[in-house]
Amino acid sequence: MAPREYSLRLQKGITGGFAPPTPSFIATITRPVDSDSLNITSASRPDGTPELQSFAPKTLAHSAQLNGASASADALVDELHGILKELPTEQPPGSEDIYGLDTSIFWGSDDLQWMNGGMNGVTGQPGSVQPTAEQKALFKRAVEIVETLVGEAK
Repeated sequence: MAPREYSLRLQKGITGGFAPPTPSFIATITRPVDSDSLNITSASRPDGTPELQSFAPKTLAHSAQLNGASASADALVDELHGILKELPTEQPPGSEDIYGLDTSIFWGSDDLQWMNGGMNGVTGQPGSVQPTAEQKALFKRAVEIVETLVGEAK
């Protein structure tokens, strides 16, 4: 069961190296304490444009039944929380994109601090952790969950 208060961030475009990464999409989802809704913000960078374009903040009721998903927002967040608890992160942090999706997730709550990709993206240097095919599939599912929540917000 996910905590009552948390914050998560998804970023597409984490591969850097000599220059910092250029994100193509960033979404932030927060659930303030004692709130029945998720606060969702997102920004994307269309190809060929230099800056992210922000969208108006949205909300999503935690109990909302989602179109195209057989679960509520609450159930998807619980699934995401459970997945992240089981997944490894790269070692050292920010060394390489171990999941191969050029995407990072940050989750912060009182019971879990999880992040892949490092604060400044990944350098591409080999690390000491390599996920299994099953772990890569779980990370892909985690990304899909965040995208679903962002897409359903109004």
